[in-house]
Amino acid sequence: MLELCVIFGGQSPEHEISRKSVTSVLNNLNKDKYNISTIGITKNGAWYLYTGDYAKIESGEWEQDTENKKKAILSPDAEDKAIIVFDGDKVMKIHPDVIFPVLHGEFGEDGTIQGLFELSGIPYVGMGVMASANGMDKTSSKIVFASADIPQADWVVVNKTDNFEDKMDEIENKLGYPCFVKPARTGSSVGVGKAHDRKELKAALENAAQFDRKILVEENIDGHEVECAVLGNEDVKAATVGEIMPTVEFYDFDAKYNDNSTELKIPADLPKETIEQIREYAVRAFKALDGSGLSRVDFFVKHSDGSVVLNEINTLPGFTNISMYPKLWGAVGIEYSELLDKLIELAEKRVK
Repeated sequence: MLELCVIFGGQSPEHEISRKSVTSVLNNLNKDKYNISTIGITKNGAWYLYTGDYAKIESGEWEQDTENKKKAILSPDAEDKAIIVFDGDKVMKIHPDVIFPVLHGEFGEDGTIQGLFELSGIPYVGMGVMASANGMDKTSSKIVFASADIPQADWVVVNKTDNFEDKMDEIENKLGYPCFVKPARTGSSVGVGKAHDRKELKAALENAAQFDRKILVEENIDGHEVECAVLGNEDVKAATVGEIMPTVEFYDFDAKYNDNSTELKIPADLPKETIEQIREYAVRAFKALDGSGLSRVDFFVKHSDGSVVLNEINTLPGFTNISMYPKLWGAVGIEYSELLDKLIELAEKRVK
């Protein structure tokens, strides 16, 4: 059996989403194929081997289950390739064949933990260090995608230390209203706001600055919100395209994870040539980042002329039971458990 280490939690504002995602992952992994060890990272950054009931993870109860958790660290020693577990006066080691990080946001999909995996010498699911870092930073990925000739919304970068009044003048002149304000390095729509006037813009900038020192402001694109799932290393495949049909003005954190009225339409009700264009752009964006493993790539299809505009890439997309990524692959015949198998195989095969 393959020794698989699944890591969840983390220090980012998306900690709770990781707990939702990993619960679905753990419940769908083939227990006949994998000997699974589970590492939980608290919001304070403490690492524990957790051997208790998976049902306690989503709620966070696992942290109080002291009988089933032990302090642990991932060793950077590439000869050892081990997770070191501390059990009282005893020290034990687990030697994973593959690490599956089910982590979202800061310290999870921004290249930091991927660097630790690289040092350890243990294969891992998902993108490498640079691809993760550039994919997480929306301002960096804008530059990468522009070089790949992929259409995007126009944007302005604001730093926390900038004079907001001057920057708001620039935003009004270049982008107009409404516009979207996003922390540069969060996911799951954490800290994102939509501004219809200068007062709302200032409030949105101040809110985003609580999550990141760098802020991305984008023009509003009036269009369908659609998403495409990508899978592969050198041989990259795109699934079909799904459309988000939220019941709120924009698809924010609550709409993604707490609002059961949000509908996902798979496949999206779009012309065949538009779906193919989205799939091609999704693969192109993935390759431009030097991607590996998986990504979900988000787009707008303009109401005015049907043209496609790239929104952003998600290098470790949500894996909850209502998440778009597994649903898109399910729509083309790859069920959840098989998808997890493929991701683990890709981790083993990834070329350095």
